Amino acid sequence: MAFSEVSVVSYAVSSSLHYTVSMTSVAKIAAAQSFFLCRWRARTIKDRTVLQRYQAKRITALQRHVSMRMAYYEPYRDQPLALWPIIDKGVLLANFAGMNLGGVEASTVRDAIAADKDRVGRFVIGQSTGTSGNRGYYMISDTERFVWLGTILAKTLPDALWRRHRVALALPGLSSLYRSASAGSRIALGFFDLAQPIEKWAADLIHFDPDTIVAPPKVLRWLAERDMLHAVHIFSGAEVLDPIDRAIVEEASGRIVREIYMATEGLFGVSCELGTVHLAEDVVHFELEPVAAGSALQSPIVTDFTRRSQALVRYRMNDLLELAEEPCACGSPYQAVRRIEGRADDIFRLAGPDGTLRMVTPDVLRNAVVDSHPAIRDFRVDQTGAATVRVTLDTALPSEVDDRVVARLAHCLSAFGVAPEIGVVRGIEPVFDRKLRRVRRLLSET
Repeated sequence: MAFSEVSVVSYAVSSSLHYTVSMTSVAKIAAAQSFFLCRWRARTIKDRTVLQRYQAKRITALQRHVSMRMAYYEPYRDQPLALWPIIDKGVLLANFAGMNLGGVEASTVRDAIAADKDRVGRFVIGQSTGTSGNRGYYMISDTERFVWLGTILAKTLPDALWRRHRVALALPGLSSLYRSASAGSRIALGFFDLAQPIEKWAADLIHFDPDTIVAPPKVLRWLAERDMLHAVHIFSGAEVLDPIDRAIVEEASGRIVREIYMATEGLFGVSCELGTVHLAEDVVHFELEPVAAGSALQSPIVTDFTRRSQALVRYRMNDLLELAEEPCACGSPYQAVRRIEGRADDIFRLAGPDGTLRMVTPDVLRNAVVDSHPAIRDFRVDQTGAATVRVTLDTALPSEVDDRVVARLAHCLSAFGVAPEIGVVRGIEPVFDRKLRRVRRLLSET
């Protein structure tokens, strides 16, 4: 017997209320509905053809909604999505009021956050960490916040509605999205402040005894190296999971490290139990743009089906992804991601002999450094000038590593037609209060 999504959710919610958090509001019911819908989609969307039909319906409904209610999109009402404008953070901030239901200006959100408020009228507000130099802002409704919660629980802890979990969150700029989960009695949340040294709260984390931890790779690695990481479910978030960190954490913990790929703009992917990141194509539509000639890396343009208070339509992300060419063995039809590499801001632009700038992606630089010597477990590579690169290494490494790194990098970069001056310094500063970026372009324009 076939059921529609609505009938399945209605049955599931009504029969599971005594298992779940106290469902005393429409928002919390939205979380349960979102949870079951996400699980239902995982069972019924079996191939890319079905997925594309599903996405087409959601895109049509979203276009109708935003073009009728948001001034910026009114001119595009009768046009296909491919003809709608691609926007970025600058366009969003400049047209903020025309892209949300309340007509709220970005300055209003910024001032409210500065006054330590998390709402403007009926909307929940938040901001990004400003990694790329300027902050982004968002507005969502309470219902949308709990839709997000139900979706991420379904993708990370699919037994969350009938089994208790203790989840430790050690993430920068913990937003109201994360804190919304603390409303439930089935999930006990522990929040650990990355603005404080890990040594100050590590004992509290152990005492909390989480079965699930979500933290940046550097935190997971710090805990793993001290035999303090005993959670059954380990999720990396907020930063790129470097293969160096993954190997150390997995070897120490005996667990697969899974990733949560999300940003201020929304939830974009979660690893399956095999450790493969899958794009969240049931809630977001992805268009992908190549970032450099000869590179497998691409940047996503995202359209979020779940956002109704503030539109997120054809928004160009700054992230660098390499898609997997083959489907994942888990059987999911959602696009598998081979790796999340970093940010487009950190693509090096190095001057060649004729002054022409050549693009070198972070993966190329990372691999050159790591492959130069097996003892390298941490590093930084920074572009400091049009033709200058600085590599920072750990002080404990043998002295001959410097020459090997310089030689390997120089050989690698010669293939791009550039020969920058490469310098090596020793002494890596621990970074816990902000995002770790091992490859950085420190110039705004080169």
